[in-house]
Amino acid sequence: MADVVNADARGLGAWHIPRSRGAVSGLLLMLLGIWGALIPFVGPYFDFAFTPDDPWTWTSARFWLEVLPGIAAFVGGLLLLASTNRGTAALGAWLAIAAGAWFIIGPTLAGPWHLGSIGAPLGGSARQAVEWISFFYGLGAVVLFLGSTAWGRLSVRGVRDVAAARRRRERATLRSRGAREETLAPPVSEPQVYPSDRPSAPATGEGTPAGVDSAGSAQPADGRTALGRHRRRSHS
Repeated sequence: MADVVNADARGLGAWHIPRSRGAVSGLLLMLLGIWGALIPFVGPYFDFAFTPDDPWTWTSARFWLEVLPGIAAFVGGLLLLASTNRGTAALGAWLAIAAGAWFIIGPTLAGPWHLGSIGAPLGGSARQAVEWISFFYGLGAVVLFLGSTAWGRLSVRGVRDVAAARRRRERATLRSRGAREETLAPPVSEPQVYPSDRPSAPATGEGTPAGVDSAGSAQPADGRTALGRHRRRSHS
């Protein structure tokens, strides 16, 4: 029976995932994407910015190094938050990974690739360090971490994925037939999806080689026990 259930569950959960699978990572990525895309334009209000320090000043470097990866992180988080398809959510995770990597390496490539002048951070040495971390390196590291974590979770098909996919398929079948949802089968359990590969122990007296009893003790080929031989010898 376990083999039948396992064979039926092999195709389930391959693409459908619970919506909660990437909800937290998606929400955090959306917030970080908004931060990365808007902080260069609103930061000058708080003297927390790179030059030019006028609010809402558009430059090519800000587009390539901050707005573009911020949009990618936001879209990736939105796909992770809203999608119940494994492929779409994986695309969102890879967008976030690319955005995080670009936040980190973009400032280094701005000069050689002629993406524009990134400017200079404002304030003293401590504030400048915080600005570099908040605008680029630290922000990119967090986005990269969240995207990689989401991708790692999506690359594994668990029991919950199989159960959710099975119940979704059963609901669709019941709706097409006009049946009620109370007739759904119980959720899939882990032993059903992953039955043990170890062979079951043979029943008592079955599959035991000749000359060995069910407990593994040696016995004569004619079936007589050592106790019976001892009794006959004592009588004689």
